[in-house]
Amino acid sequence: MSLDRVGRIENGEFVLPVRVYYEDTDAGGVVYYANYLKFAERARTEMLRHLGIENSEFQDCHGLAFVVRKISVEYIQPARLDDVLDVGLKLTKVGGASLDGVQTIRRNGEDLVRIGVRLGCMKVEGGAGRLPAQIRDVLKTIETKS
Repeated sequence: MSLDRVGRIENGEFVLPVRVYYEDTDAGGVVYYANYLKFAERARTEMLRHLGIENSEFQDCHGLAFVVRKISVEYIQPARLDDVLDVGLKLTKVGGASLDGVQTIRRNGEDLVRIGVRLGCMKVEGGAGRLPAQIRDVLKTIETKS
């Protein structure tokens, strides 16, 4: 499998498979709570890459970056060492300078963690920035109204 395109879009949701490694867990073999945010970040990055938007190019060519403005997390069930998780992302709103999404981390179809996230578009030199129209149009192709 090529690492250029990891993950898939399924029923309007980008899904990234992630295996739980020893480094992701606490002494009891349970995923440390903050690491779910790392899994979610990876899924957001891979979703952009899947759509042809590289973070480095976004910064270099447009002088922009995505930053987390707001996040809420509901922990339902723990994940454990060696589990294979599906980290899902649905974009629920693509605005002029922000993205809203819902991320669900699942094991065998069972919800373990639900995350609500709002991303802002920032200028690399500081301050809010607007999404370029072509990038906003690409992101809107997978936007789902919920």
